[in-house]
Amino acid sequence: MDAANRGGTIAGVGRIALPPSHIPLHICRCPAVTESARPALARPAFSIHRRRALIGAAGLLAQPAMLGLLHAKPSPPAPTVWPQALQVPGGVARLSLGPAATRPVAQVRQGDVDVPLRVVGDTIEWTAIVGIPLAAAPGDAFITVLADGGGSPRLVHYAVAHKQYKEQHLKVSPRTVDLSPEDQARYERERDHQAQVMAAFTEQPGGVALPSPRMRVPVPGRRSSSFGLRRVFNGQPRNPHSGMDIAAPTGTPIVAPLPGRVIDVGDYFFNGGTVWLDHGQGLLSMYCHLSSMDVRVGDVVSLGQAFCKVGATGRVTGPHLHWGVMLNRTMVDPALFL
Repeated sequence: MDAANRGGTIAGVGRIALPPSHIPLHICRCPAVTESARPALARPAFSIHRRRALIGAAGLLAQPAMLGLLHAKPSPPAPTVWPQALQVPGGVARLSLGPAATRPVAQVRQGDVDVPLRVVGDTIEWTAIVGIPLAAAPGDAFITVLADGGGSPRLVHYAVAHKQYKEQHLKVSPRTVDLSPEDQARYERERDHQAQVMAAFTEQPGGVALPSPRMRVPVPGRRSSSFGLRRVFNGQPRNPHSGMDIAAPTGTPIVAPLPGRVIDVGDYFFNGGTVWLDHGQGLLSMYCHLSSMDVRVGDVVSLGQAFCKVGATGRVTGPHLHWGVMLNRTMVDPALFL
């Protein structure tokens, strides 16, 4: 046995008697505890264990929520420019044209017609705002920018992505699906007239330039049908939905989402009571199924001014506003302007 176990001398200290290894070095002399006192002394330990169990259970319950927060998709950033860019059929492309001393002239080919485009910006950078038709095929597309002084035009390319719109089935009056010869002839006359309305391209129809093309919702209510839905009327496929439907009671006032000039007021076979507003440079808006049209062609309306009322005229299933927005003779999603 070494000195640590049997006692001995430690250098510089002298001889110290060390206890045998089988004797505990620290002996606690506690008073005797009776059996009746044991439960009272045990309770604190039980409370600690219970608290630990509750905390652990709460942690387990919180895990799904925490995991949801960890895996939740971040909210998209708030838009800073309008319309927002969304390069899909029915969307909008924002194409940089670079710097220039004067605003460039840009156009897009639609069928056999070169349609002028809305161009905004300043001498540092100009941007073409291009409406993409719902019928556009995914893939490469381009616009043409004309050169000053009769030089060669240049092409600006962009890509159109695929978008699958949902399908909507509706029941309406049979006469608005299977048209009689008289109704077909009326529809064709109205179609030709509205094609002329949609060709409007003016610089400042309201007398002043738009500070921003950001729009306000023209009427409060539930969005009952969204843009781009593939519509089936009475079991027969028809053209996709080219606007936003907002359900509201008949007679609800509709306000102008932007300043503009009234360029058409009429009662049409499919659209019912209709008003068109021109906001400048090929940006138009349309309001359909109206019960009341309180303006005339040539009137100028200001932002937020009431000019018509919700109705249920034309081909409808109930009272609502059909709100359409057009760029370069192309219907685009109104939500991109909100």
